[in-house]
Amino acid sequence: MTDAIPPTPKELKDAFKAFKKRLKVTQLDEDSKLSQRPTTSGGSSAIVAIEPPNQFGKAVWDELVKQGKLKKAGQGMYEIVEWWTL
Repeated sequence: MTDAIPPTPKELKDAFKAFKKRLKVTQLDEDSKLSQRPTTSGGSSAIVAIEPPNQFGKAVWDELVKQGKLKKAGQGMYEIVEWWTL
C-alpha cells in the first residue's frame, strides 16, 4: 500500500480560503432570495455546510477536518468549526 502525498501547507491554506469564500457566496445568494424587499429584517442564512470546491482533492478536506478547521456534515458536505464551539 502506498501512502498518498500529504497536502502542502499552502494547499491547505488555499483550500480553506476557497471554502470560506464559497460558503459566504452561498449564504449571500440564499439571503438575497429571502425577500424581494431592498432591506431585510436582519436574519441570516441558515446555510452552514456546503460541498467543498472541487479543485482540491479529498485528502485536503480530510486534513482540514483532522486539523479541526472543518467538520464533516454528511453527504459530502463540510462546515467550518467555530472556535467558540470547541
